[in-house]
Amino acid sequence: MQFARRLNPVHLDQVKLLADNSPFLNLLGVKLVELDIDYCRTEVVVTPDLLNAFGGIHGGAYAAMMDNASYWCLYCGMDEDAGFTTIDLNVSDLRSVHEGLIVTEGRAIKYGSTLCLSEAVAKDEQGRILAHATSKFLVSPRIQTIAMAARRAGIDPIAPKFLD
Repeated sequence: MQFARRLNPVHLDQVKLLADNSPFLNLLGVKLVELDIDYCRTEVVVTPDLLNAFGGIHGGAYAAMMDNASYWCLYCGMDEDAGFTTIDLNVSDLRSVHEGLIVTEGRAIKYGSTLCLSEAVAKDEQGRILAHATSKFLVSPRIQTIAMAARRAGIDPIAPKFLD
């Protein structure tokens, strides 16, 4: 893992563009706002499409937000060519909402050569915790690398992740 290296702002802008153009996350309205080593922040404005039959946000929407933040908070701390994918996501839905902005912050807990662990917390505009998740990821250079996403999106080649 690369911890003391400086991130390339051009790469980060390209990654944010890739993340914000993910077809599924576009359905939810998820936007990657901040990306750094061990941390990310996303935002979602709750729309009627995210609500369940009872008028509160659907638990699957929380799960998708948590999975997304759990992934991106690890991304910048990983090697340039590392690929990784979720193998376990444990979400606790703690409070339902039916409108407003949801801010989800992801934080890296542990990097490993084959497994990584992270967590995510979703809060409303008043700072109340809505959901919490922990997630494990399988690391492999053959799965879900950023180069694969860049090729799919027509951003090829993607700028280097690190400046040094």
